[in-house]
Amino acid sequence: MTSTSAQAIRSTETYFDTVRRLSSAQKTAARGAPPYSVYVNRRVGRYLAAGAYRLGLTPNNVTAISAGFTFCAIGLLAIGEPSWWLGIVVWLLLATGYAFDSADGQVARLRGGGSPSGEWLDHVVDSIKISTLHLAVLITMFTHFPLTSSAWLLVPIGFTAVAAVSFFAMILNDLLKAKHAEAAPLSTAPRTVLRSLLGVPTDYGVLCLAFVLLGAPLAFLGLYGLLFVANAAYLALALGKWFRDMTALGRVEVARP
Repeated sequence: MTSTSAQAIRSTETYFDTVRRLSSAQKTAARGAPPYSVYVNRRVGRYLAAGAYRLGLTPNNVTAISAGFTFCAIGLLAIGEPSWWLGIVVWLLLATGYAFDSADGQVARLRGGGSPSGEWLDHVVDSIKISTLHLAVLITMFTHFPLTSSAWLLVPIGFTAVAAVSFFAMILNDLLKAKHAEAAPLSTAPRTVLRSLLGVPTDYGVLCLAFVLLGAPLAFLGLYGLLFVANAAYLALALGKWFRDMTALGRVEVARP
């Protein structure tokens, strides 16, 4: 879609026409996509994307807005005094940034497709976010929380490693499957409610919501620690499955005449 045709469409359709058009062109969610990301964040992102598109914003503009909300939240988390109001502000900023993160790709679809530079920018912003968020938790735990043991500081450090490895592995999975597209088997397993619910502890939206408990450090530590254990266990299982997928991909390549 050219910029001229996109402008012509914007001038003839209403905001809700844009929302409906985007809904009909919605990308299918991954099989194990957790519920908040699918049923809440994607829908909110759709409305934001429609508004951004009608304002003439580019996907990169939307990515920048997402980064602004997210990094404001991370900065406040690192330097602010933990309290109920700070927790609510951090949650709202992170959740808004997450919604705009969903919106940038949807804006790209409305405009006829994304670009390599836009995809690169989106992934770089995500990679910074997933690491610095847990480092900000480390800072606030060290400076403000009444820790009974310094071993608690290993939790955000471990969470940083788990988040970084998870993100890199998923990006690498997509890269290798695209590179070996002819050998990659088509997935036939449906996305089920149970599969989605099992992914709740790994849902970024749930992590965002956990910061509401900043005013109650012990409650926050308990929930944050549980999320870390769940994410670490999920990653351990997923790495085994992903390695088997890559092994099978190699076998198909070898067997192909």
